[in-house]
Amino acid sequence: MNKPRLASLLLLTSALAVPNLAWAQDSTGPDADASLDQAQQAEDDAGEDLPEVSIPGGDIVVTGRRIRNIQQAAPQVVSVLSTEQIARTGEGDIAGALGRVTGLSVVGNGYVYVRGLGDRYSLALLNGLPLPSPEPLKRVVPLDLFPTSIVASSLVQKSYSVNFPGEFGGGVINLTTKAIPTETFVKIGGGASWDTETTNRLAYSYYGSKTDWTGYDNGNRDMSTELAGYVNSGTLLADGSSDLARAIGSTLITGRNAVVQKSDNAPANFSGNISAGTSFDLGGAYLGVIGTAGYSNKWQTKDIATTRVAGNDPETYEQRFQNVVTDNHIVANALLGIGLEWGENQVRLTNVYIHDTIKRAGLSLGNRNANDEIDYMYQDTGWYERQLFETQFVGEFHLDPDTQLDLRGSYANSKRKAPYEISLQYVRRGSGTYGDQFINRLDGGNEGDAQVKFSNLSEDVWAAGADLSHSFSPGWTGSVGYSYQLNDRRTSRRAFQIRATGDNALISAFGLLRPDVLFQPGMFYIDQATDDNVNYTLLTNEIDYAGAIFDASLNNHAFYTKLVGQLTDALSVDLGVRWEYADQFAGVVPVASTGTTIPDTNLTHEYFLPALTLTYEIEPGMQVRLNASKTIARPQFRELLYQTYFDPESNRSYRGNPYLDDSELYNAEARFEWYMSRDEKLSIGGFFKRLDNPIETFLVRPGTDFITTYANAPKANLYGAEVEVQKYFDAFADRRVLLAANYTYTKSELKVAEGDTTRVYGSSSSNALDYFRDGAPLTGQSEHIANVQFGLEQDGGLSQQTFLLNYASKRATSRGLVQSGQPDIFENPGFTLDFVARQGIDLGGAEVEVKFEARNITGRKHLEYQDFEAGRIQVNTYDLGRVFSLSASVNF
Repeated sequence: MNKPRLASLLLLTSALAVPNLAWAQDSTGPDADASLDQAQQAEDDAGEDLPEVSIPGGDIVVTGRRIRNIQQAAPQVVSVLSTEQIARTGEGDIAGALGRVTGLSVVGNGYVYVRGLGDRYSLALLNGLPLPSPEPLKRVVPLDLFPTSIVASSLVQKSYSVNFPGEFGGGVINLTTKAIPTETFVKIGGGASWDTETTNRLAYSYYGSKTDWTGYDNGNRDMSTELAGYVNSGTLLADGSSDLARAIGSTLITGRNAVVQKSDNAPANFSGNISAGTSFDLGGAYLGVIGTAGYSNKWQTKDIATTRVAGNDPETYEQRFQNVVTDNHIVANALLGIGLEWGENQVRLTNVYIHDTIKRAGLSLGNRNANDEIDYMYQDTGWYERQLFETQFVGEFHLDPDTQLDLRGSYANSKRKAPYEISLQYVRRGSGTYGDQFINRLDGGNEGDAQVKFSNLSEDVWAAGADLSHSFSPGWTGSVGYSYQLNDRRTSRRAFQIRATGDNALISAFGLLRPDVLFQPGMFYIDQATDDNVNYTLLTNEIDYAGAIFDASLNNHAFYTKLVGQLTDALSVDLGVRWEYADQFAGVVPVASTGTTIPDTNLTHEYFLPALTLTYEIEPGMQVRLNASKTIARPQFRELLYQTYFDPESNRSYRGNPYLDDSELYNAEARFEWYMSRDEKLSIGGFFKRLDNPIETFLVRPGTDFITTYANAPKANLYGAEVEVQKYFDAFADRRVLLAANYTYTKSELKVAEGDTTRVYGSSSSNALDYFRDGAPLTGQSEHIANVQFGLEQDGGLSQQTFLLNYASKRATSRGLVQSGQPDIFENPGFTLDFVARQGIDLGGAEVEVKFEARNITGRKHLEYQDFEAGRIQVNTYDLGRVFSLSASVNF
């Protein structure tokens, strides 16, 4: 199907035309544009295909179209990574590839920050439709779940247009999955990698089940009949020594889930994937089918330094530990896409499945309360399954040459299961009986502890939308649209604690036993086993039950209208307004009839969100953009839930605040762009954002624990500039040098004054200055972000050698302990250097691609710390290995 060039340009707008380009091939269009089109036609024909992009209000699929520069054609500030550009980065998941885009940084496991703003200010879509997150701490999906093999393109739009949802803080990231193939293919690939900090070195693990290597449990982690019956009964364990409590306790800790095993030879990482596709000519229509499946298995051991202080003297620490933990990370993914194309009409059905599992085991050794004489050891085991399934329907219908109707709908479900998350505490006092031994006296935390947690999250997302666009005169297009989204989530965390009572000598003696022996079923009945009744009893109780189960929902209706037009030959306008009405709820589901004092969250807001973009063409290939808009950011579900949760990645505990409210953002941007050719460009831009009620994190200390929580700061300002350049240089007869660099400077400041207030559940103070410091940077925001790609590539063949340099300056991860005057906690990503080489080989008629990667060549650490006047403490610091990998794929 040969679409007119106009259809290609429609891809990145909510209207059907970009006026100054749409009529370039018309005799009435500007002569300069027509001349430029003719001059670059041969170059464009030799270029790579325009990537498939599916967004609200635009063409759902554009395959095989060629255009002089997709960023230049768009009326907004966008960056698009095609399949080829993603492959050049060598990344295995899309989050890593996005880290090379101007102004983007990747934090933790796949959370992409736009212009240094936190993930709550970044919107992630799949084929223009929303995604739920399987992470209880986030509402945004971690993009490391998406292998690059299933992604056709990634669009990043930094200036707001009303065809996108109003939750658009720093920008939107839209992933488009692969759909109708242009030719039949089968591609098989595999690879292995070596991590210098992990592979063939110390690692911890535990048995679990014999199918753990697949990422799926075989049933060993299912709740026992007694435990399952209890958690569904709506009652509480009133007596820790009751028959039910004994029956439950005797099944919680076993040799399969609690015995940490040491290995001196951690295995290498490996992965495999297969994809295939074909299309059928139905006589006037084309039917395409594409499928992919992949599997990866990776190991990482981290030796983490962690210190916490309550005051401002690093020497009077509350906690100081060295934590060695091993994560076995297993991912399985699959995609099935079916597309039908006839005339100018297209429909497709896309199904995505991703299953992501971390099997964790670790030991921590350290001291508490500035006392180096008493040692504490923690043993932790866990199994964290994340799963995402989404099915989508997207249709594009050309009702007549000037009118287009887009329809889309989706259902998605995300799950997170963490059964048998076990934490055991041992104490070595250095004096007295067994003074040189680690003992678990099971007194609830001071002399030992045993806790077992079961976490479960399930979220359904229903979404639907329609966009109607009509070109009512040359150079002018109007469009209207409606979208609906319903998020429905339930999250539960049932925590159990085992304590010992009785004779102190027996408690100490039994506390020397290995976990599976100490907690074997017979030990829960030992006080009933003889006529003399041994004076030792294990008690099992549920803890933290007041906020054990939460329901949350978001019900959102939105309408938009916009107009795209050509004011003069050189000046175009993109003007629109979006109306959103949303109800957001989060509330406790009482475990028993005792009820709860935790308040529900009920947020009902209505917004009118305008957006205006002006584009002025100075001369062909050179233009200036101005954009102004208003957007919002809603609190994430997890930020609203007053439920304590330990995040193994950040090595800290979190708890929500039911008093959070929406943030409102006012955005302005100016940008100069110069496109020397299709592959060469220079852009310079400046931006400003005012944030009302931004959500920030800080530390609280209820009891002896340090917990991160959230509150709305009064205001914040953010401003900055970014520059991007891409240039090719001739090197040899068939080789050219690529130099691509981008740099973003961002400055943010909280605005807090006397008399400003905020609401924090459980706190007696509403004074904003007790929680936030005037002039402090927004959490998650780096002042400097830079990316450089330098390499060689072959014309007319696959041969690329690329160095990739990333830099991100320090960014605050949290405010210090509330009302203590502590400095902020900072993370410092610093410089990282990677090398990727890709080589194509013709092997007996089959296309073979061999890829070599060297990651973190400089051996950069993960640094997270607090700087006090008396010195620095490490909050979450560990070495990261250099990773070398070799992979190959064969295309039949």
